[in-house]
Amino acid sequence: MSRIPVSALIGLILTSAFFLTAIFANVLAPYGLNQTVGDVWENPFWSAEPSQYLLGTDNIGRDLLSRMIYGCQITIFLATAATIVSFTTGSILGFTAAVLGGWVDQVMSRIVDLFMSLPSLILALVILSVMQVTLPVLVIVIGLLDSTRVYRLARAVAVDIVVMDYVEAARLRGEGTRWIVLREILPNALSPLVAELGLRFIFAVLFISTLSFLGLGVQPPLADWGGMVKENKEGLVYGISAALVPAMAIAALAISVNLVADWVLNRTTSLKGGRGA
Repeated sequence: MSRIPVSALIGLILTSAFFLTAIFANVLAPYGLNQTVGDVWENPFWSAEPSQYLLGTDNIGRDLLSRMIYGCQITIFLATAATIVSFTTGSILGFTAAVLGGWVDQVMSRIVDLFMSLPSLILALVILSVMQVTLPVLVIVIGLLDSTRVYRLARAVAVDIVVMDYVEAARLRGEGTRWIVLREILPNALSPLVAELGLRFIFAVLFISTLSFLGLGVQPPLADWGGMVKENKEGLVYGISAALVPAMAIAALAISVNLVADWVLNRTTSLKGGRGA
């Protein structure tokens, strides 16, 4: 712990707090997700009288703190699931392309280039506009779109690994592509992939929030932070901060995870330098 920088320690604490909140949301939330408990847009910060609602209420009188806690659960669950899909798909395809090479690598890489040339948000909006928007659909769409970025990284790392002597030795022993990918390439490519994991997770959080704000993300009666910003954005005209609370939560989660990701990246880079020396 003494070797962890202060910034990384802060990031670890905040990230852990967000994930624990998501896990124990049903226990921590004082009210139900859609339970109306008070007047519209009660603001405890500007009220002269003490309020029983710590963060106030939203546009239809629901407890904002409870909505934030449940929104944390949905946002982090979807982002985590989408990140798992993107890393599983992108890593396997990237490693496979690097190992097989030749026309297989060229075809797969050009298909990925085609998808990466299209704006991810626009492509997601087109897909979701013709499909029923459910949580599994969101996970698959976001995960597959983001897997193109993971593919490029995994392939770039694997291309340098496949020319190593121990990979050539495995091929001479008659090992198959699956064995080479899982036993030779994956362990040696984990460092950059783990560092990229945090960035891809934050991308998924922002992507989900953006889709919800545009009305094609998480659908009622469920709630996520992006949808809460959309629901309460009109309150900004009247000086109500209900839309700013979930926006600040998104920013805090992004910053905390990035602090951890930067530390992991610096640590793995220094470890590589030490081994090379």
